[in-house]
Amino acid sequence: MLKQYLEIGKIVSTQGLNGEVRVEPWCDSPEFLCSFKTLYFNEGKERINVVCGRKHKRISILKIENINSIEEAEKLRGKILYVNRDDVRLEEGTNFISDIMGLKVFDYNDNKFYGEITEVYKTGANDVYQITDESGRNYLIPVIKEVIREVNIDDGKLIISPLKGIFDEN
Repeated sequence: MLKQYLEIGKIVSTQGLNGEVRVEPWCDSPEFLCSFKTLYFNEGKERINVVCGRKHKRISILKIENINSIEEAEKLRGKILYVNRDDVRLEEGTNFISDIMGLKVFDYNDNKFYGEITEVYKTGANDVYQITDESGRNYLIPVIKEVIREVNIDDGKLIISPLKGIFDEN
């Protein structure tokens, strides 16, 4: 079952004296995180309103409604921010990382089972999926059209045509 509320970042410190917080984004970019006017604490149970947000280097700086002092902002340090999946519009062919995690990976040609996706790495040029097999061994595959044949979130499957040598035992 897909999570309705997804982790989008973590409050790591305060910013200034007027209650702003610094957020480490766990999403595509600080700008993306700053684009939301409504976020949540406690896995979606507590709604918060974002008055404004801006990017500063690799951090998002947010002003949260009713947080007006450094002392109030300090109490939020370490809290995880969530976004409602319904508030996000993804481009065609893109998925949430949390939906990719745990997908079972199969070969396009012979349906051989390789393992499950256990990590997603953002490398810049393309993402890389870590696949962990049943014995605990890890393999890395690039997320490129030559390798990824089908992503089926509903069925929990990723179908791939692996590059030569990735799964070789040598």
